[in-house]
Amino acid sequence: MSADGLIVVDKPGGMTSHDVVARIRRLARTRRVGHGGTLDPMATGVLVIGVGRATRLLTYVIGAGKSYTATIRLGQATVTDDAEGDVIASTPAGAVTDDAVRAALAPLTGEIDQVPSAVSAIKINGERAYKRVRDGEAVELPARRVTVSRLDVREIRRDVPDVVDVDVDVTCSSGTYIRALARDAGLALGVGGHLTALRRTAVGGFGLAEAATLAQLEERAPEVVNLPLDAAAERFFLRRDASEAEARTLSHGGPLDPAGITGPYAVFGPAGGLIAIVSERDGRARAEIVLAPA
Repeated sequence: MSADGLIVVDKPGGMTSHDVVARIRRLARTRRVGHGGTLDPMATGVLVIGVGRATRLLTYVIGAGKSYTATIRLGQATVTDDAEGDVIASTPAGAVTDDAVRAALAPLTGEIDQVPSAVSAIKINGERAYKRVRDGEAVELPARRVTVSRLDVREIRRDVPDVVDVDVDVTCSSGTYIRALARDAGLALGVGGHLTALRRTAVGGFGLAEAATLAQLEERAPEVVNLPLDAAAERFFLRRDASEAEARTLSHGGPLDPAGITGPYAVFGPAGGLIAIVSERDGRARAEIVLAPA
């Protein structure tokens, strides 16, 4: 069975994130596998997978910032705001200038209130929004505050009549829908827009350079973890080293004296093993999750 830790996977197109988890369960020979942030089937790129005790780190991975390369097609709107959905409106976009494209994208940066795509995994009264849409229901989701720290235009292409393809680089907070950016740019220009390509290039500090394909993971199964639990925590969090007495207290769920570290942070024992993820509040350092082996 594979060791506890994280795997940075380069997800192929055409698979759901759950499909990838199922594949890793087979390769790692354990059911205890999860992912750190959904990628749509159309999308490719960085999908962080947790194995064993490292699945408990995934809540922090999900909340990390993310980076993407994407292609926005102006001139067509789809029901899903991406290329997987049927085209619901076409408006010739050939007359849209490059300056107009950049002007439409500019307000979509910084802190913005974004309405998620109706066909999304967000739950409404316990049911996924996409299921309600498929059942013929009109879904209106409330806007959510997200941060788009970078939205750079790499190229504007006019290879297909009546549409404009815009290649962009995006860095954003967790919860940002890139296809909603495409939709909103198209709405601002009055021609509609949707996403035709999406590749996630980074999640937190994990990037494509260390990502493995499923084929590569097949070759080295069941040793598929490329970032053991201790190394994963050290990559993702600030580190605090505990004494023997502190390690014993923390591993049993007890609090430590604060160290003045902005948390959450990782606490390691004298032998170097990860004990817990800790945050400081009310004058004490308390474990959010305890990861020391039972």
